[in-house]
Amino acid sequence: MTIAVMLEQSGVLTLLGMGIVFGFLIIMIICISILGKVIQALGWDQDVQQATVPVTATVPMVSHTRNDEVITAVITAAVTEYRKRYS
Repeated sequence: MTIAVMLEQSGVLTLLGMGIVFGFLIIMIICISILGKVIQALGWDQDVQQATVPVTATVPMVSHTRNDEVITAVITAAVTEYRKRYS
């Protein structure tokens, strides 16, 4: 075998391998999309819909001063709220 023939075979194998992987990814995306539509149609995604309710929080306004205590309190409140919701 010459180098040219070996390079041609390696190129064909590379393109074949990449084509197979690409085809598998396309099939996987189609299956996931169909499964998502089936789950929505059956109403099994109600937990997700309830978790996405927007939360309105009021943060006290600070008049142009960087008060470290206020910033710390706001961050602590945000972390506490996050832990309550997602733990």
